[in-house]
Amino acid sequence: MMMRDIVNRDLVNLDNCENEPIHIPGSIQRHGLLFALDADYNIVFCSANTQEFLSVHPSEILGKNFASAFGEVALQHLSSYYDRLADGELAPLKLILDEKAFDCTVHFNGQYLVVEPEPEGTMDRKSLDFFRQTSGFLANMADSLTLKDLCKLVADTTRDITGYDRVMIYRFDGDFNGEIFAESHTDGIEPFLGLHYPHTDIPKQARTLYMQNQLRLIVDMAYEPVPILTLSGNAKNSSLDLSHSILRSTSPIHIQYLQNMGVGATLTISLIHKGKLWGLIACHHYSAYNLTPQTRIAAKLQGRFLTSQIDVRELNEEYDLSRKCNADVEALNAMELPPKAESIQNIITRPELQSLCNASGVSIMFGKRIFTAGEVPSAETIKKISQLLFRETSGTNLHTNHIVGHPGLETIECETLSGLNYHSLGPNAEYNIIWYRPETVSEVHWAGDPSKAIEKDANGLSPRKSFALWKEIVKCKSNPWRTPEVNAASNYAHSLQRHMNLILLSEEGKRNRELNEILRETNSELENINWISTHDLQEPLRKIQLLASRLLSKEEEQLSKGVTDSLLRMNNSAGRMQSLLIDILKYTRIRHTNANEEEANLNTIMAAIETEMLDHQSEREIEFNIQDLPTITGIPFLLNQLFSNLFSNSVKYAKDEGVIRISVSADADPVTFSESPEPEKLFHLIHYKDNGIGFEPQFADSIFNIFTRLHGQGQYKGSGVGLALCKKIMQTHRGYIKAKGAVGEGAEFFLYFPV
Repeated sequence: MMMRDIVNRDLVNLDNCENEPIHIPGSIQRHGLLFALDADYNIVFCSANTQEFLSVHPSEILGKNFASAFGEVALQHLSSYYDRLADGELAPLKLILDEKAFDCTVHFNGQYLVVEPEPEGTMDRKSLDFFRQTSGFLANMADSLTLKDLCKLVADTTRDITGYDRVMIYRFDGDFNGEIFAESHTDGIEPFLGLHYPHTDIPKQARTLYMQNQLRLIVDMAYEPVPILTLSGNAKNSSLDLSHSILRSTSPIHIQYLQNMGVGATLTISLIHKGKLWGLIACHHYSAYNLTPQTRIAAKLQGRFLTSQIDVRELNEEYDLSRKCNADVEALNAMELPPKAESIQNIITRPELQSLCNASGVSIMFGKRIFTAGEVPSAETIKKISQLLFRETSGTNLHTNHIVGHPGLETIECETLSGLNYHSLGPNAEYNIIWYRPETVSEVHWAGDPSKAIEKDANGLSPRKSFALWKEIVKCKSNPWRTPEVNAASNYAHSLQRHMNLILLSEEGKRNRELNEILRETNSELENINWISTHDLQEPLRKIQLLASRLLSKEEEQLSKGVTDSLLRMNNSAGRMQSLLIDILKYTRIRHTNANEEEANLNTIMAAIETEMLDHQSEREIEFNIQDLPTITGIPFLLNQLFSNLFSNSVKYAKDEGVIRISVSADADPVTFSESPEPEKLFHLIHYKDNGIGFEPQFADSIFNIFTRLHGQGQYKGSGVGLALCKKIMQTHRGYIKAKGAVGEGAEFFLYFPV
């Protein structure tokens, strides 16, 4: 049968290494074999190097059943092992193939069962002593207080187990740039501890594979890839997914990258924490080097130990910091502070206010006043920051260690101000607390220029050749705000906000007391003025009217027409003034009414008013339509005055011709009133309507203001007090009055009396 390989020959001609399909190279490393079996255990793919390990040529086994090629016993062992794969990770499968012993790594890639036999190796002393090493590691792990200490312990233990020249704990940042966080190496080689590597050194598709396959091994950088073969007749078999393969051939770009570093062999173990790639255990050897499958498992277990302890170590570090920060907050909260603005000065001078979040300065804005301590920007800059951040955060909070990277704050001098922690404390930008941090100039050591991680030459893309130390100076950034510091600042900001609210309430109370005193004095003065206007002024008006009447009655024949007209106008004006004073007296007396409320039958009150109006109004015909009305709780004489005013208005503002029609009715059931502060409170609703001249709708509220008139004095008589008096009476009864009208269509009033 004809065979063909599935080698991906496009790998070395890529324009972008992030597009390299590294999971389907179509080849493997030389130190083992590969078979890919279908659901019936037929061999669909095999590596081209079978004769190096077995006495069979690929053409003799491709397309055959695994049992036909290697015997029923081998198939039974493989089938049993495959059935147990779903239960979790297993030790390598021991198989006898062609009378030779192999350690086999087995996985299912979603389509094929991939079997990777490696010649059985001799268990070295270190692997046999794994229990002792693990026990010692666990004992030392308990003594490692910090995460960095633990990573150093894992690096030392992994190098002891595996024998690699260098073991590094490689930690990713948020952008997947890497840092050598801990390291263990043999004497005489250059340390890499603290070096940084750009994210392009480990492209995205490689990081994806590290998530899927947590152990990668390159035994010899100088290896010649072994093609994977399949039968020519099957066009479907164009590629084989080797994402989980231990023997998968490595990207030529990655091989060149490692060779440029002088590395001869590697082992890489993924560190997965909370479902994300946290880092790697990266092992380097400077010559070809292999491990037994058992040793690989032991090394992989170190990664599991480490990731299981990341949260614990980080929490330990944060716990110590939290205790210190919380102690500062408690000391500040223990201060006895009066509810006065001056107390903020006592707060700002306390050293705990800065140390609770390790700030170099702090400012508190309280209205127009700014209190500061430590290294802070100018007052104008504080105001600018406050205005911008209040708008941006919608009055909440924000912290940053790179303030000049913030839109609108690019011009701030970052040498003195690079980081801030802002908390809004009030309804506008004038109430806040801000902690500040200065610039911390840092020096980042890169393993070569990070901007030249991938280079392009005549042959296409290639990894950089230089790993010489390259220093980057980072400016305009402060130390980042750690979680306990952010939490402590937030906790104290809430306490300070409560204290500020007490100050504002106290100041508001003081202002209210002062205003109430002014109001009391003003009311007293107004009552004096009212007494004068309603009593002392009425006597001269009566005399004016009396004298004018006498002159007109006794000496009219002797007076000229001009003098007579003047006396008449004077008499009428005095009469109007007296009516106005009487109305004012009625209006002001309502507040001082001492009468007790009682049950008042509105039908009885309406009947009395109707009779009185018919007796005194003979010029126009009036038609009343008064339906059954409820009995309410009220002051009868005020209710009589209320409806008398409404009836009088209907007569006063009647149309020139026709019958004056007045209707009064009530809703059968109590109703709610939308403007009531108690939405569920019930009211008796009385409807009052006439057919008079009406009014424009925009005046529906203003007609209840005292002295408001919609017409000139010459058109309709009146003082402008009547409807204001009606509203005052309704307020006295804890009720409401609303109006509705249209020009020429009459006026309608809605009176709400509480049930």
